[in-house]
Amino acid sequence: MRLNVCEVQVSKRMDRPVTMSDVAERAGVSRASVSRVFLGQNKVSDTTRKRVLKVAADLGYVPNVMASSLASKEHNTIGLLLRDASNPAYGLLFTELQRSAQEQAMNLISMTISIDRSNEGQLNSLRHLLGMQVAGLVVATGSVPSEQLIPFHQKVPIIRAGRPEISAKIHAVSYDEEDAGRQLAAFVVGNGHRRIAVIRTAKETSFPEWIRAEAMITELAHRGITAHIIDVVEGNGHDQLRSKLFDNRITAVMCPSDVRQLDVIRFCQALNLEVPEDVSVTGCDGILPGIDLMGLTSYRIPVEQVAQHAITELKNLLATEKPKAQPIITHRIAGELIPGRTVTRI
Repeated sequence: MRLNVCEVQVSKRMDRPVTMSDVAERAGVSRASVSRVFLGQNKVSDTTRKRVLKVAADLGYVPNVMASSLASKEHNTIGLLLRDASNPAYGLLFTELQRSAQEQAMNLISMTISIDRSNEGQLNSLRHLLGMQVAGLVVATGSVPSEQLIPFHQKVPIIRAGRPEISAKIHAVSYDEEDAGRQLAAFVVGNGHRRIAVIRTAKETSFPEWIRAEAMITELAHRGITAHIIDVVEGNGHDQLRSKLFDNRITAVMCPSDVRQLDVIRFCQALNLEVPEDVSVTGCDGILPGIDLMGLTSYRIPVEQVAQHAITELKNLLATEKPKAQPIITHRIAGELIPGRTVTRI
């Protein structure tokens, strides 16, 4: 079989990594033009862009995104640390952050981590992202405390996405967790409940859930009701809950997340208690698939808006000459109450 010249060239290049120069030579354009194509710049014609992309695909060329980004005047590669994406709330946030980054021509490199009680795994992930020369970081996990983020903030701009930030040194675009707690408590009281239990997650386990629970407790107190608090540090608090349901005749259980709400509903069913006939139950997040069919009473957190604002704010910080000198961003976005079928009037 006889090979033509182009086929021979491609065969030879298969013995080593294909370079940008190889693509430029094969496409009949300059190396700078190939670079502009992969940087997404508008300084090349559509014809040239299509030819370069086709040649790159034929040769199996994979651009070095980090090197290209560093060489560019616009460093648009950012890192994302995300808590367990199997959690529906974090999974949707991951999707929306990716979507927002793509819409704003930002490259997003992500790392996810699940249970990490010492936070060492999460901190190592942040170090790894910095080692990849990202220009900025989006931190979407509620379990890394502010003091552990400040050293990273000294190196690159950081935006928290989702979790409210208590430090005056870290930027944050977050859900209004206090509004969630207040609205849910007002709804439960408005349906006539007075003996109410609140499941409170440990601050170290989930700071957002802790804030929601605290807001519920405060709002109930404001309305003259002392909440029966079930602190969950380890395990699920079922023993405490059983006691509250039967000894204190609790009529409503308020949970800081929809995942915990489902756990409480299952537990009540195991005790032959009907929801909401025997006990009403609320959650928070409002983004579980099929939540409308399940009829869960919840609070829908504004995931899409938080993701979009977080990427926009980080992009704006990177566009400034002195991002560290910019005022700290503390943007909280309220969600919406979902009055479902798991709460009944008494």
